[in-house]
Amino acid sequence: MTEPRADRPNMPEYGIAGPDEGDGLLSWSWARDRLAAAHDYWVATVSRDGAPHAMPVWGLWRDDCFFFSTGGRSRKARNLSADARCVVHIENGPDPVVVEGSAARVTDPTELRPLLDAFEAKYTEPVPDPDNNPLFRVRPHRAFGWTKAFPDSATRWSFDA
Repeated sequence: MTEPRADRPNMPEYGIAGPDEGDGLLSWSWARDRLAAAHDYWVATVSRDGAPHAMPVWGLWRDDCFFFSTGGRSRKARNLSADARCVVHIENGPDPVVVEGSAARVTDPTELRPLLDAFEAKYTEPVPDPDNNPLFRVRPHRAFGWTKAFPDSATRWSFDA
């Protein structure tokens, strides 16, 4: 994946600095490192009637995508089968990274095995059977992050489709 384009988010009420002001834009490697190192993540989806749904999950950040497993009949899985749009963010409030993207189920066995092994290595327990607990890949469209130096550090990354 090519490096996403970095700029300032449009948040005028918060006094967001201009592109050449403040501490400067954060690098994508800063965000990627935090996404990869996180233990817990939150995934937000939307139901058919528009009701939001957010739940914590375990996950992996690999190849500039987020992967997570959930019960096949869970609200997350049902919501994503109807509307693939979702938001993922790490548990770190002072230095957050928030990813907006689209989720799709990973079904290719040659792709699944290394992901399942990586989950087991990270969390030291096996991932539930992917036939009943699908593994989803979230491809980012846009991401946001900042440090305790908010609003000067606020950065938005855009991924070209």
